Amino acid sequence: MLQIADTITIEGWELTEQFIRASGPGGQNVNKVSTAVELRFEAERSPNLPGSVKNRLRRIAGRKWTKDGAIVLQVDETRSQARNREIARERLKEMIVAALTPPKRRVPTKPTLGSKKRRLKAKKVRGEVKSLRGKVDPET
Repeated sequence: MLQIADTITIEGWELTEQFIRASGPGGQNVNKVSTAVELRFEAERSPNLPGSVKNRLRRIAGRKWTKDGAIVLQVDETRSQARNREIARERLKEMIVAALTPPKRRVPTKPTLGSKKRRLKAKKVRGEVKSLRGKVDPET
């Protein structure tokens, strides 16, 4: 069981851990011991997550979200299987916490009257400069 927030807990059946051989640091230990962890969370079937949180979680997870609605996290940072397991669970928890907060609603703003006037004045000045670059009339 994984406690995310006061109202949200993830049950044991929703998480599947598989230990695989890791690449990276560890010397010959890498060839012998399966220290990397592949954590699979069945997010789409989770009864503890509301629909809006699932939608935000899908966007946050990106490529880690599978077609059948699961999040797959692979961690092989350390030589310790237990530490890799903790890191994977922490990352999953961070993703879900990020999905819990709804995005701020954008309030559209209008340009101020002063900024409109400054923009038009600058355009007029620029146009005058460009008009002075024209051919000079020899008669005047």
